[in-house]
This record gives sequence, structure tokens and C-alpha cells, in this order.
Amino acid sequence: MKKTTFIFLLTGILILTCAYAARVYGASIPPDRQDLIPGIDVSQWQGYIDFNRVSQNGVEIVYIRAGEGASYTDPFFERNYAGAKTAGLKVGAYYYVTARNSSQARLQAHAFANLLSGKTFDCRPAMDFEDLAGLDDAQVQTIAKVFLESLEAYTGKKPVIYSDISNARRLDASFSSYPLWAAEYGSDAVEDPLYWGWWSGWQYTDAGRVDGINGRVDRNYFTSTILDTSGLVSPNPGPAPTTSQDTDYTVRAGDTLWSIARRFDTTISRIVSANAISNPDLIYTGERLIIPGSQTPVSSPDYRYYTIRSGDTLWSIAQRYNTSVEELIQINDLRTPNLIYAGQLLKIPVSTAS
Repeated sequence: MKKTTFIFLLTGILILTCAYAARVYGASIPPDRQDLIPGIDVSQWQGYIDFNRVSQNGVEIVYIRAGEGASYTDPFFERNYAGAKTAGLKVGAYYYVTARNSSQARLQAHAFANLLSGKTFDCRPAMDFEDLAGLDDAQVQTIAKVFLESLEAYTGKKPVIYSDISNARRLDASFSSYPLWAAEYGSDAVEDPLYWGWWSGWQYTDAGRVDGINGRVDRNYFTSTILDTSGLVSPNPGPAPTTSQDTDYTVRAGDTLWSIARRFDTTISRIVSANAISNPDLIYTGERLIIPGSQTPVSSPDYRYYTIRSGDTLWSIAQRYNTSVEELIQINDLRTPNLIYAGQLLKIPVSTAS
């Protein structure tokens, strides 16, 4: 090969490499339309919301967490849906996916569709799949694909993918047909996620302030692509699918058998039996467990709700209802258990409630 030809080829490779690097690490993508609509997304963490005040302060769209996993319903979902609708806001719902295989993804899509059933939404349903620990890219793509396709089959509506940029890059080009709701803070634009040329939603901060909400809230811009203009009531998805696929799970810091069983919609006794665990109170970080798949969906336990009053602590509530602080934390997914407040709703198992 002549020296000049070699130099030419090397220069071409360097140019392509630099262009790719610039696209990944420096370039940004625009919205798919210019009709930007201000919005927020909320869950139980925002507590009681005055949606009338929210609607009077420039917010037009609100996405509400419906639930997570196979059986957990956000305790404020129904209240938030009714309040936002009454205030005249455009309403959407999102679901936090914890699936670790195809069977669980399908089951969780059904759980989401079941929560949407009978309601009318103004925005597409959204998949929030950010719990990717222990999954390789192929597993992430399979779970996401099954969830999205199942959800669309159950609801008749094309879903939205909610993701930060690094997680979006773990998907592939086949997902670009779904609108992207990107999470990226501290920037004046959305960084290029590789497989999308534009965004339909941008969550630009998790520390926003809106009149009618105590504390911080996620703020967003959406385009009209996010809207569901059909005006149709979400259909009943029918019977829940069965799942029999086992899962290989690595215990993480803070896990208990109770929390793992809830996450995978099974029971402590089935995990104990599958792993020959002699002491269920002694599991350790890094331990690998086989999580047996359910032959039929496990019913969610019955709960009563308790409204926290001034002076309450988790310890006093646990004592009152013959349960434990740890169980209250796990049941309610309390990420800041030392910060409970008057008016907050807590779930308490009926089996322990007096």
C-alpha cells in the first residue's frame, strides 16, 4: 500500500471516529415538534397535591405513577388521577418496571394495563425501566421489548419510553419507533441517545417547584407527540398471564426476603424452598438466589390505609398495628423513612391491622 493511500485511509478513520465521539459525547437532539408543552410527573412522594393551583401555574400535562412490579399500586394513583382530571390537566400514567425476564415483563405490562382500565388518558402510557442492575444489554432489550409490545396489545396505544441517556443507549435502533421521554438535568439540551434523532419529552430537573405541591417535583417539556388523541377509555386487559420462568437474582444491600418476594411477585416460602435457605433472616449482599416463577399470578395482599397524624413516627405506627418499622418501609417503598409527614398515606397489611 502506498504511503499516501495509507495516510488517506487513516485520516478517514480518524474523521469518522471523531464524528462518532462528538455525536455521543457532545451532540444533542432537538424536540420532534416545536409546540413545547410544560408538564410535571408525580407519585406518592409528592403527597397531597392541589391540582387546581398546579393548573393555574403554567402546567398543562401531568404524568402519574400508576405502580411498579407485578402488584404494587401507587397509593396516590387514584387520587392523583381524579384530581388532575378535575383540574382540567392533560393526564398520562407511567409504570416502574422491575422485571428480570420476559414472563415478568408480560405480567407487569398486564398489571399496568389493568390499572389504566376504565380510565381516559390524554397522554400515551409510559414505560419507566431504569432498574437494570445485573442485566446485560440483551436482557434489557428483551424485557423492554416484551413489556412495550404487551402493553400496546393490552391497551391499543403505542407507549412512550422514559429513560436517562445512558440507559437509552443500552437499547438498540428497533426501539426508536417509540417516542422518547428523556431525563437529563443540568443541561440546556438533550444529549444524543444514539438511536433517536429527537425527543418527545424532556425531564429537565428533579428539583422543580410548582405552586400546589409541597417540596420538589420533576419538571418536563413535552411535544404533542406525547398526546393520545383517541379519547378512548382504556380497555380491560382480560385475565393476567401466567409466568413459570425462574430468575437468577443477586442480593443487593438493603434486600430482605420479604422485599425480594414482593419485587418478583412470589412468596418468601417459595424462595426459601427453592434455595434451601435454613435461616430466612440471614441473606447477604452478593448472594445468588433462584427466584421461582409463579404458575399463576400471586395475588397482592389486602391493605388498609392509614393517614399519618402530627406526632406519629414509624415506630409508633408499627406498634399500634402489630407490625415492624422494616415492613412499613418495604410495603410503602419509603426511601427516606425519617421524613414522614402529617397527611401522608401508609399501607398497612390487613393481616396485621387491628
